[in-house]
Amino acid sequence: MDKKAAILALMTAWGVGTCALPAMAQDAGAPATEAAGAEADGDNPLLNRVWVRSGDDSGLPGAMQIFLADGTLVSDSCWETYRLSKWQQVSETEISWEEDGMTINADITALTADELVLNLKLVDGVEEQRFAPAETPYLCPDMPK
Repeated sequence: MDKKAAILALMTAWGVGTCALPAMAQDAGAPATEAAGAEADGDNPLLNRVWVRSGDDSGLPGAMQIFLADGTLVSDSCWETYRLSKWQQVSETEISWEEDGMTINADITALTADELVLNLKLVDGVEEQRFAPAETPYLCPDMPK
């Protein structure tokens, strides 16, 4: 999934219709090694899915992460604008990404088709974040003003 597909996934999650968008064709000239890498990435349930934060007591719904196979992390929520960051899988159980000029390291404590649990190693301690795959359609609720 490329950046255009991630934006399309976000627009779908936001409830924006796709009928006005042009169809995206696959690049027929993509190298065979790129296609082989994409097949290998298909085995990693972390990649190319919209993960929505669950069990968050902050009262701010809709925080989501999309870890793209090309190393782009799309972060979004119902109350903030989206962010594109670089991320990497450091090991089978650890990932990291850049945010506001800092590197965020996180341990993957659970990863299945139905759940992602990250332990973020932050300056002031470890924070557990739980995610579930986004269900479609998804529409952010009205935020109180």
